[in-house]
Amino acid sequence: MASPKRFIAGAVCPRCAEMDKIVMYATDEGQFRECVACGYKERQGDAESEVAELDTRVNSKKNEDDHTVKQVVFFKAGSDE
Repeated sequence: MASPKRFIAGAVCPRCAEMDKIVMYATDEGQFRECVACGYKERQGDAESEVAELDTRVNSKKNEDDHTVKQVVFFKAGSDE
């Protein structure tokens, strides 16, 4: 049985770029989102499996920097004399 269609606040349609026109509902086939302005329809879960992980500074950069100490500098405290 289909669930009632609910608008998603702040959602933007990927096809027509209209805001607040996306509804979400569930049927026996799965969850869907649909634009009431242009008719765009997408089954949830299909697009997420095809999208690769975004490259970020955490997962894309290899830590190849040389972190060895080059020179050690000692500061001598003033004499207490």
